[in-house]
Amino acid sequence: MQRVYDFLRRHPTGVDTFWAVVLFGFSVLWVVTTYPSVEAPGAYAAVAALFGVVVALRRRMPERMLLLAVVLGVAQLAFGLMPFFADFAMLVIIYTVAAHDGPRWASRLALAGGLSSATLAQLRWPADGPGSGLAHVFFTVIMTVPFVLAWVLGDSLRTRRAYFAQLEERASRLEKEREAQAKVAVAAERARIARELHDVVAHNVSVMVVQADGAAYVLDSSPEQAKQALETISGTGRQALAEMRRLLGVLRTGEHREAGEYVPQPDVQQIEDLVEQVRQAGLTVDFRIEGSPRPLPSGVELTAYRIVQEALTNTRKHGGPEAGASVRLVYFDDGLGLLVEDDGRGATHEMYEDGGADGRGHGLIGMRERVGMVGGTLDAGPRPGGGFRISALLPLKPAH
Repeated sequence: MQRVYDFLRRHPTGVDTFWAVVLFGFSVLWVVTTYPSVEAPGAYAAVAALFGVVVALRRRMPERMLLLAVVLGVAQLAFGLMPFFADFAMLVIIYTVAAHDGPRWASRLALAGGLSSATLAQLRWPADGPGSGLAHVFFTVIMTVPFVLAWVLGDSLRTRRAYFAQLEERASRLEKEREAQAKVAVAAERARIARELHDVVAHNVSVMVVQADGAAYVLDSSPEQAKQALETISGTGRQALAEMRRLLGVLRTGEHREAGEYVPQPDVQQIEDLVEQVRQAGLTVDFRIEGSPRPLPSGVELTAYRIVQEALTNTRKHGGPEAGASVRLVYFDDGLGLLVEDDGRGATHEMYEDGGADGRGHGLIGMRERVGMVGGTLDAGPRPGGGFRISALLPLKPAH
């Protein structure tokens, strides 16, 4: 049964043609049985055939078929062809035009024709026999109702179809918006993970490399210093693994986690430990805190820690062997200020531009992204007199 239904939906013109042939056959039979003494049976047959064309092509060209039906109705009135079975096509075309998403003039014309057809027929062929004018009016109203119902049914179908089309369009638009939001969220999460990985790997690996070089240099002459360097490498490696596990824990939200496997995110209080670690790696760092320390939003604390970490890593990488650094934290009433300076040779100009000509500079780009996420400001560049300076202001409340 479903196959038959699908076939009929795929061939609407064929279905309409079938009903047009049925309409023509019944119309001819109607004329023969109802008007046996008609003088012009050929005229009735021609009108019935044309009404069959109206039914057959009603969905392919509804406006044109409506005009053809109007012409046929006027011709019936003009030549005195009595109403017969073929006039049922007028109901069909009125319904079709009202249901079609075409020009509104066609729907209005169909409604006007349906409202006037019964009245015009009563005027052209008044009912025989006794009766009051009220009875004739009642009969005219009764004959008008089918045309009005046909138009109302078609217009309701058109409105309902437009409503469902609007719902489908809205659902499609919402789905596209959700996909776009998901892509944006994925890109933001990738950028965040990339920043975290860069900070963890760049800092800890650079410390391990420096300590490994120092251990190799003093291995024969000072075994104790080499031992301390190896212990620093071991501790730094464990810290890097712990932070890597924390990042993996974020990605594995649906998997089982073992207790104590991950460490919390770094905060401002751990900056002192970070400075001490860098000092053990051989870099002289002056660390100062101004103002009254107090709890800060987790995003601000993580951003402050990562900025100091990246700044000290850059000092080790680009400042030279005799470079020294200073870290200054200032607690304001409405924010946290950071100032990290070194007196080394500093980085080249391409390193602190966005990406640089050689594609480097991702650490400073990550700093700007982190500061922008908490609504702060960042200034990075060469320091007067030599060296490099990174200054940041992190508000306690994110910017709107």
